[in-house]
Amino acid sequence: MNGENEFHADREIASQPEIWRKTADFAPTVSHLLPHPGERIAVVGCGSSWFMSQAYATLREAAGQGESHYFTASEFIYTRNYDRVVAITRSGTTTETIELLAKLEDKVPTVVLTAVPGSPVTDLASNSIVMDFADEQSVVQTRWATAALGLLRTQFGTNLEGLSKEAEIVLEEDLGELTQMDEITYIGTGWTIGLAQEAALKTREAAQFWAEAYPAMDYRHGPLSISQAGRAVWAFGEVEPALIADIARTGATFESSTLDPMVHLIKAQRLAIALARKRGMNPDYPRNLSRSIILK
Repeated sequence: MNGENEFHADREIASQPEIWRKTADFAPTVSHLLPHPGERIAVVGCGSSWFMSQAYATLREAAGQGESHYFTASEFIYTRNYDRVVAITRSGTTTETIELLAKLEDKVPTVVLTAVPGSPVTDLASNSIVMDFADEQSVVQTRWATAALGLLRTQFGTNLEGLSKEAEIVLEEDLGELTQMDEITYIGTGWTIGLAQEAALKTREAAQFWAEAYPAMDYRHGPLSISQAGRAVWAFGEVEPALIADIARTGATFESSTLDPMVHLIKAQRLAIALARKRGMNPDYPRNLSRSIILK
């Protein structure tokens, strides 16, 4: 890190190509536990895990594999009927996810993705997928979120080995003027809306730096007014040329990439840590946060 203090988050972000390769090797051993084509499912999580749930559910339905809804765990609608519920939780101790799985026990098949073997959720779920090789020390989630989404994306034929090579490229990209911005707005379409939300969360929690996220076209309906020189608009995936032109007229810096959006998320993770470092903050232990949110 050129003499700078290295955070756990730095190492965990840099490890993602290796972790994705491990995920690719791991996926065939647990694929039978994941939702089957045609099943009506719900995917739940909190924080980063909720945004990965959003991305997966949107991808699954778009792939024609079945109706797929996503919820933050505290807002699950229990009056709906599902063939299976997928819960994502790094720690396995998140209060809302535990309560949800307890309410669904013996009522609907559930599968949990977690990083911690023997955590409370593994006692409640019908099946557990434990990805302990992707666990993290930093409170701020990076590699766990992308590993969980990567595992789920293998259901749609995503080549994680190919994405790992792309990730090695983006780890070396210069962040340039992005570290000089005074506000960032992330936008996406379809499944990348979840990635945009995740990028904004990383920026806020790691660096106490204000960032927002919107569906790309809805950005025109008001949020466009905050864009100006010295601020950035970051697009995950393709957006309409007319929208890019609108952004250019505001004077804002526009960031996009032809790489896979999950790979592009790594650059956003790196930016969040760079902003934290610039602002004298420790992204491993963000203010008012802990590794697991346990409500009392």
